[in-house]
Amino acid sequence: MKKIGTAATLTIEKVAGLKLTIGLDLGDRSSWYCVLDESGQVLHEEKVSTTPKAQQALFGRIPRSRIALETGMHSPWVSRLLSGLGHETIVAHARNVRLIGESRRKDDRIDAHTLARLARIDPQLLSPVKHRSAKAQADLSAIRARAGLVRARTALVNTARGLTKSYGERLRGCSPRNMNPEKAQALSPELQAALEPLLAALEALSQRIGEYNQQIEKMAGESYSQVGLLKQVKGVGTLIALTYLLTLEDAQRFRKSRDGLLSGVAARTQELGAEPAAAAHQQGRRSLSAHVVGAGCAPPSGSVWSGQRSAALGPEAGGARWKEREETSRDCDGTKTSRLAAPVVGQRGSLRTAAP
Repeated sequence: MKKIGTAATLTIEKVAGLKLTIGLDLGDRSSWYCVLDESGQVLHEEKVSTTPKAQQALFGRIPRSRIALETGMHSPWVSRLLSGLGHETIVAHARNVRLIGESRRKDDRIDAHTLARLARIDPQLLSPVKHRSAKAQADLSAIRARAGLVRARTALVNTARGLTKSYGERLRGCSPRNMNPEKAQALSPELQAALEPLLAALEALSQRIGEYNQQIEKMAGESYSQVGLLKQVKGVGTLIALTYLLTLEDAQRFRKSRDGLLSGVAARTQELGAEPAAAAHQQGRRSLSAHVVGAGCAPPSGSVWSGQRSAALGPEAGGARWKEREETSRDCDGTKTSRLAAPVVGQRGSLRTAAP
């Protein structure tokens, strides 16, 4: 780490009236920042802890500046904190800034320099994005947490069924929602002893998922009246409608309906070409499905970027969605049922009509 002298520190304290540009490379424990003056000269560079207290103490005493940072785990709360302090905050699209993403010299200090210089020249070079509000992020976290429980439950169900089949027996269960220790009564004593704790965990997971369903229903009824409009579309329930609204959040940021539709159903063929546009469409389907994984378990009533499709709706893979569809679409006797709602991403025209 480069040692910063007293002179540099004094310079930071005497920058009142100067037009500053700051590049902030966020790390998990500490972040490197670089301060440029109007002529592009480095006034100060140093590390700062990636905590609200440290960020507040540092940037709270710096006069209003232009601060650029990349999208990442900490960028939502850091960008809100900096904006609250009065700074012009630019959140750069990490995948689109090739000078950083494809650089062979990966270093926090160099990345901070690059962010500062790009922001000083032209912020549009950073492909700026807009993060969700704190409330929308918290509400969407409940949906993502529920999706995590559904994936865990599906994995445990597959484990239990695989173990019984490899032993020459079969676990007769209606669906993942009904898995409990009683299902092991028809198995041999050896398997009962091995699987009862696992089935008890499955039963507890189903209870927690049910609690999330109630929480999501309450959240939609109290805070998101637009959910009722989207539910007028055939096959769209509370979970899918609320996920769509929270992912989109502010529809006014898009100039027209085809710009930046995060579900991927309206990829701009003119710019992407036929094959890339189809890939964008499928990526959008997987991204939205990642949020509503296990939507079939919901009651029957049950970082968005302007101008570009979103590929950061969460780390979840869409494969679990199809496993859950297969699990929940069979009744006790193994016959398929029609309890699953139609995928929302297939209702292209209907969503545009119903969405505010």
